Amino acid sequence: MPATADTARVMDAVYRNQRHFYDLTRKYYLLGRDLLIERLEPEDGASVLELGCGTGRNLIAAARRHPNVRFYGIDISSEMLETATANVARAGLADRIKLAKGDASDTSAPSVFGEGAFDRVFYSYTLSMIPVWREALQTGAGVLAEGGRILVVDFGQQERLPGWFRALLHAWLAKFHVTPRAGLDAELTDLAAAEGLQKRFLALYRGYAVYAELGADGASLYSPATK
Repeated sequence: MPATADTARVMDAVYRNQRHFYDLTRKYYLLGRDLLIERLEPEDGASVLELGCGTGRNLIAAARRHPNVRFYGIDISSEMLETATANVARAGLADRIKLAKGDASDTSAPSVFGEGAFDRVFYSYTLSMIPVWREALQTGAGVLAEGGRILVVDFGQQERLPGWFRALLHAWLAKFHVTPRAGLDAELTDLAAAEGLQKRFLALYRGYAVYAELGADGASLYSPATK
């Protein structure tokens, strides 16, 4: 079931003040976001949806990289959307980046844009903050265009990092209602099978973060050996 209004209130409370310096601090530990933006690779005229767009940082970076692509972002936090709207306007990209308040776990949320389907759908450090994160993945799969790609980057399980580091990180993340999803790999495997997609799932930075792609053509999915 979709997240409740309580989730929106929690997110607004978390980000009411943090949104003003969010991008300055998060660049040091939200690792792998730039890899995801690089891997979007939309063709001219394509449409790209970010579920959980936050301050709009990723959408702005991607829109600058792809001037002939339309971008859309949904976030449940009014506070974050206020900052995202201001950032997009400041970047001069309001004509190509459209934002809306919505619940990523509500499969009807993307319909607000009237697009029908999106060539790319991505999640950047979002699933670890959405209580019903599996439903959020279903939302993305439900609006993915034929031949499209789903991309995910988020916190991993830090399996190759010292135990003390894992304990401190998880305790710190919990203060911000962030929970690294231990079942993400398995869930993406099931989603790929259900949607007839192929999956690539990678641990980055000794498991600090994970990166995944789902797409129709396995040969087009990211492989470090080909970079």
